[in-house]
Amino acid sequence: MSQQKNILVIGTYDTKDQELNYVADCIRKLGGNVISMDVSVLGDPSRSTDISKHEVAAAVGKTIDDAINADDENFAMQIMAAGASKLCAKLNADNRIDGMIALGGTMGTDLALDCARALPIGVPKYVVSTIAFSPLIAPDRLSADIQMILWAGGLYGLNDICKATLSQAAGAVYGAALAVEPPDPDRPVIGMVSFGSSALQYMIHLRQPLIDRGFSVAVFHGTGMGGMALESLAEQGYFAAVLELAVAEIGNLMVGSVVNAGSNRMMAAARRGTPIIAAPAFGDMIDFATWQPVPERFRDRPYHAHNRLLASASLTGEERRELAREVACRLKQSKGPVHFVLPTQGIHAWDVEGMPAHDPEALAEMVDEYKKVMVDPIELSVLDCHINDLAFSHKVLDIIDRWIADGTIKTTR
Repeated sequence: MSQQKNILVIGTYDTKDQELNYVADCIRKLGGNVISMDVSVLGDPSRSTDISKHEVAAAVGKTIDDAINADDENFAMQIMAAGASKLCAKLNADNRIDGMIALGGTMGTDLALDCARALPIGVPKYVVSTIAFSPLIAPDRLSADIQMILWAGGLYGLNDICKATLSQAAGAVYGAALAVEPPDPDRPVIGMVSFGSSALQYMIHLRQPLIDRGFSVAVFHGTGMGGMALESLAEQGYFAAVLELAVAEIGNLMVGSVVNAGSNRMMAAARRGTPIIAAPAFGDMIDFATWQPVPERFRDRPYHAHNRLLASASLTGEERRELAREVACRLKQSKGPVHFVLPTQGIHAWDVEGMPAHDPEALAEMVDEYKKVMVDPIELSVLDCHINDLAFSHKVLDIIDRWIADGTIKTTR
């Protein structure tokens, strides 16, 4: 393992000069090398940076004067964000950087999110932000393995409080660059969406058989951030196939729940033509934060507090029909093959006789609607079983085996 790593330090050196230089010095003290990138518009750094603001603007055919003359700070920073993210991708492609760290308030964070998305999974990407973990940051702006650190006391000026944050961040990005094990580029990956094994069993039934077939299997938790990570990787063409077996994030998005993965959910793989197998797990409930009041429209529904963070409420039969139509609408836009597997006897562990979420009439409405909307070009298989039965997982494997045999799914990357 090489002991010196190159870390790209990004920020507005006209307003965060001291802070950025402090981070750079911390990285150098750890034995690292720094490549500095200035993304400011109006002012200049106290000392020259490796990549100037003029080079950043020029990367997208613009000048700093273009940004200034726009007389619109949002437009100006979008020029710099486009240039910075393009340069990030090139620096990575040229093997010149081993990690990235960016600092900012709302402006700097907005730009940093684009830079992080320009880098593939396995390249450490750290954003030190005054709005880290804030609802201001939309899920679909996040890259799959982004790391965010809340910048306490970091709005203006270097001080003891923000030094504590910045020094940790510098150590984190450099330590990550030393420790990271990049993904194996030779093993095709199947992305799967699920919830915990207490609710859904298919990930247990499917994972080892897929590994035995030569795949790496990545299971994403369908609680908003998991779906966001899946979309980010699918956008890069990372998967040989995607198993969209749980659809709760689409339902959450439709009713305005914060537990969603953004408006692009279930679209990236479709746009790229990545083969998709889908199913309706948890297409009968919506999720919301337990620590917030139950939304008024759901107060008379069956309710389950999963823990102090996450709670769920049941959807009516008509709401399940609406969700089925929305899922079909998204899947029908796929440029590649889509197979929908519909179990008719229940779609999670709480959807069985005797459990509070079991609603046979609403389940029947949901099944009926999926039968209506999952039509050409989608292939539909209807199974007289529960989603946790082995018959469901065996059907998924049968489809995968057929797609491997006809070359739809590639077994090498």
